[in-house]
Amino acid sequence: MVKRRAWTRRELLRSSAAAAGSLMISGVAGPLAFAAGSDTIRVGVIGCGGRGSGAAHDCVNSSPGVKIVALADAFKDRLQKLKTDFSVPDDRCFVGIDAYRKVLALDDINLVILATPPGFRPVHFAAAIKAGKNVFMEKPVAVCPAGAKMVIEASAQAAQKGLGVVAGTQRRHQPEYVEAMKRIHDGAIGEIVSAQCYWNMGGLWCHERQANESDVEWQIRNWLYFTWLSGDHICEQHVHNIDVINWAFKDAQPVDVHGIGGRQYRTDPKYGNIFDHFGVEFTYPGDVKTISMCRQIEGTANNVSERVVGTKGVASWDGSNARIVGENAWRSQGTKVNPYVQEHTDLIKSIRDGKPLNEGKRIAESTLCAIMGRESAYSRQQFSRTWFMGRCTLDLLPPEGLKLSDAKPVPAVAIPGEYQLPGFVRESARPKGEGGRGKGKKGA
Repeated sequence: MVKRRAWTRRELLRSSAAAAGSLMISGVAGPLAFAAGSDTIRVGVIGCGGRGSGAAHDCVNSSPGVKIVALADAFKDRLQKLKTDFSVPDDRCFVGIDAYRKVLALDDINLVILATPPGFRPVHFAAAIKAGKNVFMEKPVAVCPAGAKMVIEASAQAAQKGLGVVAGTQRRHQPEYVEAMKRIHDGAIGEIVSAQCYWNMGGLWCHERQANESDVEWQIRNWLYFTWLSGDHICEQHVHNIDVINWAFKDAQPVDVHGIGGRQYRTDPKYGNIFDHFGVEFTYPGDVKTISMCRQIEGTANNVSERVVGTKGVASWDGSNARIVGENAWRSQGTKVNPYVQEHTDLIKSIRDGKPLNEGKRIAESTLCAIMGRESAYSRQQFSRTWFMGRCTLDLLPPEGLKLSDAKPVPAVAIPGEYQLPGFVRESARPKGEGGRGKGKKGA
């Protein structure tokens, strides 16, 4: 018998050139790329916690002929509710960090839902595309630039294979956002001169460490509070709002970032190594400054919204309502739809129509913006997107062969002035003649 070696990260991103070529020649997707007409969409769920469970129900409720047929999670107890809800047999319920491989190996699955902690998303997504599966993946899709690049490359492979990819940025499928954004792009508020976005709220759940839990098990169960798993709350949660601002700029990316943040309220070790507040200035092409603010502190004012300022008016959203004030005043009206269901409706329709959506690159770029904001705040350094994409060496991807029993010490909370952003060279440390972008513009 020949022992099968584990795939490397790079190999996960590479598909067979012959298979891709046959898809392009035939002009149609492979047998698992879509289920034509009313054929059943058979779904595997990878990550069965709160968001995975919600996405599974939303997917089934979104369209006729959708069935949950396989489950995977690192922990058996997280499988039980979905197993019961959808009558999934024992031999299609897989447990362990590598359980995702067993779901992807099932030939009859058309679509997978990826809802594990975000740190695992790049590897799971690349493997799903390699296996020829359509994908719904929760946001964010990475926690470091290495992971985001992996997602971008796998998204290109999905396009070549004719696979559908939709991310959990439900605002992109919400009529109030879609209609207002169409008006912005048609010139209703004129030229954009500034923008602001916010996700300010209280605290979230926290899993207290149990006596029998290893480092890795506890951190995965308590994943919100570890940068390698969640990307910090600017990435895990606030990416929604950042994505809306990118959308307003027709998905142009910020050229520069300068952030601040800290950890004053959630200081107990049970909150891992993340911050509890951030404030970030993103500069978009044309020297347009935008402000991004997020906070998770009890007893503080709540604000989850986006606002775009133009030369002819202002567009704003508060999650469920949209309006434009100014020369072309408008307010959203009509029946509300559930955007968490609609995103699945749109994905499945696109698969069945043979015109699959592919949101992979777009959400990877919005995730990168959030990661840039985090790293700027951690280090209190200002840098360009060009530098971050080209020279930052930060890689938080989980190591191959990671086991639940492994020891994994929690890195120290980032302290500005001490935290070293991988690949960054401070101005004072640059060799003579290697300048930045001018005074105060570091890391260009």
